[in-house]
Amino acid sequence: MAETGKDISRAAKLLVAGHLVAIPTETVYGLSANALNEQAVLKIFEVKNRPHFDPLIVHVHQKKAVNKYAVLEDARLIALADAFWPGPLTLLLPKKGNISDLITSGLPQVAIRVPNHALTLELIKSINLPLAAPSANPFGYVSPTTPTHVEKQLGAKIPYILDGGSCNIGLESTIVGIEDNKVCIFRLGGLSLEAIEKVCGPVERRVNNSSNPKAPGQLQSHYAPKKPLIIGDIEELVKKNISKKTAILCFGNKIYSHHKNVVIFNLSARADVEEAALNLFKYLRLADESEAELVICEKIPEHGLGRAINDRLQRAATR
Repeated sequence: MAETGKDISRAAKLLVAGHLVAIPTETVYGLSANALNEQAVLKIFEVKNRPHFDPLIVHVHQKKAVNKYAVLEDARLIALADAFWPGPLTLLLPKKGNISDLITSGLPQVAIRVPNHALTLELIKSINLPLAAPSANPFGYVSPTTPTHVEKQLGAKIPYILDGGSCNIGLESTIVGIEDNKVCIFRLGGLSLEAIEKVCGPVERRVNNSSNPKAPGQLQSHYAPKKPLIIGDIEELVKKNISKKTAILCFGNKIYSHHKNVVIFNLSARADVEEAALNLFKYLRLADESEAELVICEKIPEHGLGRAINDRLQRAATR
């Protein structure tokens, strides 16, 4: 069982010694290792059972630190960094030689960001090392947004969980880079398309569903509960599966209480996409832990963080 606490010096000593520590961010909890220690980074893949072809994100404590590990020179990306760091923005940048190919899955670019959580920023600053950190969960499963989620899934495999409370966004970071001299979104996440375009103008969406990802979080099947998840019209799907115990993931003020054999998780009764983003992984996890045999959900409106929520639902539904 992992120790859980707020002791930054304890977390720092473990990381410097090559161990893994779960860290809080504003998006989800990360499973971190010293990004400059390849043996420590290997432990991330082993503990998560993560395939080596899926790249990792590197976390630093300030924008100035990025230039030690990557090349940040495009004016549009600099503007985004200035606007949204610390925050749920990851930039895909040409990597420098001190970043292992293990982190980037052999690709020439590294995903890097400054997370917006005081404990983790203080931790990174104190050790003066970058941290490689994907989500702190078994590969492909629902991402953790509380220390308890991490303990349930990985507590037997890691020594320490830095307790920063519940994450306040609940979706992974948005990944942005340059391709064909265009600003492109490679993963939808906790920073909306609209917010990005206000800073740098029109962007292209190049969000793959792939077994050969260019950036973290692009695999076709990901963020999934253990139980089958089906997306569609909830009323029709409940009727088709009337004999099964069903968990419903819904949005807005629709009422499904007349159905038997269902448990309902409303992402946001007031149809607020940011509230829905915050609740998504928590409710997917609760649905998975319920007596339901099947999880049924609907897509939500494609604006703001709604795009990222639908992206996660689609990947969770892919088997």
